[in-house]
Amino acid sequence: MAAALNPVRWAAARSIWLPAVRQLDLPQLGLLLLLLSLGYYVIYPLLLILINSFNVARIGQPPAYGLQNWIEAWSGSGILQALWNTLLVAAGYQLISFPLAALLALVLARTNIPGARRLEFMFWLSFFIPSLSATLGWILLLDPNTGLLNTYLFGRGAFTIYSFWGIVWVHLMSHAISFKVMLLTPAFRNMDATFEEAGRMAGASQWSTFLRVTLPLMTPSLVVVFMLGLVRLFESFEIELLLGVPFNFYVYSTKIVQLVRDEPPRLGQAAALGSITLVLLLIAAPLQRRLTTRRSFTTVSGRMQPALVDLGVWRWPVFAAVAFVVVALDVVPVASVLAASFMTRFGFFNLRQPWTLSHWQLALRDSVFRLSLTNTLLVALSVALLGAALYSLVAYVIVRGRVARGRGALDLVVWVPSIIPGALAGLGLLWMFLTTPVFKPFYGSIVLLIAACLLTGTTLATQTFKTTLLQLKAELEESARTAGASWLRTYFRIVLPLLGPTLVVVATLLFLFTANATSSIVMLATSRTRTLSLLTLEFVRDGLREPAAVTSVIITAITASLALVARRFGREAVGPR
Repeated sequence: MAAALNPVRWAAARSIWLPAVRQLDLPQLGLLLLLLSLGYYVIYPLLLILINSFNVARIGQPPAYGLQNWIEAWSGSGILQALWNTLLVAAGYQLISFPLAALLALVLARTNIPGARRLEFMFWLSFFIPSLSATLGWILLLDPNTGLLNTYLFGRGAFTIYSFWGIVWVHLMSHAISFKVMLLTPAFRNMDATFEEAGRMAGASQWSTFLRVTLPLMTPSLVVVFMLGLVRLFESFEIELLLGVPFNFYVYSTKIVQLVRDEPPRLGQAAALGSITLVLLLIAAPLQRRLTTRRSFTTVSGRMQPALVDLGVWRWPVFAAVAFVVVALDVVPVASVLAASFMTRFGFFNLRQPWTLSHWQLALRDSVFRLSLTNTLLVALSVALLGAALYSLVAYVIVRGRVARGRGALDLVVWVPSIIPGALAGLGLLWMFLTTPVFKPFYGSIVLLIAACLLTGTTLATQTFKTTLLQLKAELEESARTAGASWLRTYFRIVLPLLGPTLVVVATLLFLFTANATSSIVMLATSRTRTLSLLTLEFVRDGLREPAAVTSVIITAITASLALVARRFGREAVGPR
């Protein structure tokens, strides 16, 4: 109709955009479509949060814009205190976990401590123990009234897990330490020893070389790990929900969820709170990408292994200290939750019959449990398969794409989800599925949970594939294209087989993270799409700790088993050192 009404303007427009479209070849068009679709998926939910923070209309009514949501959100009871609590908790566990993890990584990688590789794997395994399991385990031990340690060792009320330091402690015992040890140990171990050898040849002692050579060379890795901990300060959810709410201690994520779940839901105020993190995104996204892609301090080499520091008679005391940390991280929470799942009443060891199988029998026969288990497996398997396929292609375009323009923008978009808090990502997707007609039929379905978990796994999956692709030489791909194969056929026939072990690792990791997801899907799930992790949260919140222990044990068993698979294939993906 527009062309018929104004043929001159239509012809002028065609003369401008039609030649430009014809100049685009297939790789350029593919990169453009990939950038637009991924950018829409990542950026659009964030824009919706910002826009709807000014929408003061009720749900279902025509939009009306104003500042009322912002005024009510920031003048509401406890908002500023929740933000302050978030910063305090993050500072507490970050200031403790970072130097401790760096010391542990140094000991594991650069000393002759016995069983260093096995101890390193135990830290790796600890990372995959769900935070819910760790939280329940320490509740069983340090509940002020029924905690095992308080009852039989310290005295009732001596220590309480429902406190600020209780929250910090559980963060340390869940992922705060193990995550950093996982990242820093390979970095210490894989350093080229050339600079250290030069220092020792110049007469410096081992410890002097470490302080004056090794640590300065490790500064970029240390900064990156510290930044990764900082940018996730708004992410924590389960621990604060279970341990903080009982004594009215709210943090950023729990406050947003509280606003969304109010009757009626206060989505506008939740969006106003979520919008403040957009400022952090503008700062943290390019900073994190710059720190993690800088090359000036690259010291990894396979030519020689760094010399190990001989601890002498201190080998076994140091081993005992590291093993004690491993036991606290792995054995204590798992053993506590496992014991709790067989208890007649959670924490009451002095009953005449403290042990029972009834909770397991009830859980396995319960239709709600079976539905949640089915949802967990369905969502996790979907995310694992779709994520491995999609993000391997995204990484291939970034690393091997023949079109230079746009690859940097695509890489930057990939980094954004790594610093979007789970609660904020879930809120953005909630707005997108509520306000976009094409997505509205999927609201309340499994599809929404899959979309949320795929979004949170974007950075991890893509960067893992990028690491492998950067280690693969391009001669085979170039030979295939010289023989006339298209880039798509080359990708499926040449690249994917080479990425086989990495595909398994990424799919396994995505499955693990999805099975443990809570904050990113808590606002999106319904009673029909609830997963095991959300069911466990509801059990604990309702005081049903025994069923919560059962579901937590099952989640832990699933994730720990798959962690062993990921570890095995991870070695193949990394290859010989």
